[in-house]
Amino acid sequence: MLKEIILLFFLSSGGCILYGQDNAPFLIILGIAQDAGYPQADCRKACCQKVWEKEQPPARVSGLGLADPASGRFWLLDATPDFREQLHEMEPFGQLSGILLTHAHIGHYTGLMHLGREVMGAKGVPVYAMPRMQEFLKDNGPWGQLVQLNNIELRALKADSTIALSPTLRATPFLVPHRDEYSETVGFLIEGPEKKALYIPDIDKWHLWERDIRELIRQVDIAFLDGTFFENGEIPGRDMSEIPHPFIEESLNLFADLPEEERAKVHFIHFNHTNPALEKAGVAARRVREAGCRVAEEGMSIRMGEE
Repeated sequence: MLKEIILLFFLSSGGCILYGQDNAPFLIILGIAQDAGYPQADCRKACCQKVWEKEQPPARVSGLGLADPASGRFWLLDATPDFREQLHEMEPFGQLSGILLTHAHIGHYTGLMHLGREVMGAKGVPVYAMPRMQEFLKDNGPWGQLVQLNNIELRALKADSTIALSPTLRATPFLVPHRDEYSETVGFLIEGPEKKALYIPDIDKWHLWERDIRELIRQVDIAFLDGTFFENGEIPGRDMSEIPHPFIEESLNLFADLPEEERAKVHFIHFNHTNPALEKAGVAARRVREAGCRVAEEGMSIRMGEE
């Protein structure tokens, strides 16, 4: 029965199962857009007009689901503005057992509001966060009320320290350089019984990080990496140094000397509404594929181990 539920879910969402045995833990992409989603509020540009006019499908805000069907539990990586739909899509796989936060930008934590008394009235949902992120939630409303009413239970993350989510799943946060106005920013290494996944939806530039992203790609089975913007000049009239991210063009050049099997692990995610890679049949998405990398797709999953 569980296998049938999973298959129906993926087929209905247009997803694809990359690895599969019954009850194996897995990751699923629940969204691929930057914090504001796609289309973006008040955007009348051609990129969003195509969605408003139903010529191009919308995209939810970037986030991952992590499920352990054998124990009937699942976790969310980030609580996005699309929390309602993303939670609903994970519910066939068990009970929400925790949320792992990357940082305090609106696309990554504001979905927590659904856990409060106005909506779910949740009881003690574990929310894993770094020290500054914890303080931000405790000291600012309405998030502090979630703590006071025990809707959420804050659990400490420490950089490069692994936490066991279940007997088969582990997560390790690591600091990345980003605009840290309110909190640190982390990515996550997710480890299952047999496979490892990297999740870095936000980072300033690869060369500003003390770690070598190419070496990290070699160490995992799949990497979901910041693809916010495709190239410089994507937002006319704005200094893009104010919103630094690795342009996909830069990343493709950086990864060009990797072996084909390493480049195939890279799945870009967290696309701004202006990013032409959102069009699957467009030139930008084709350039990504021709470089041996991938554009992440909602509903795609990766099995983290065998049953």
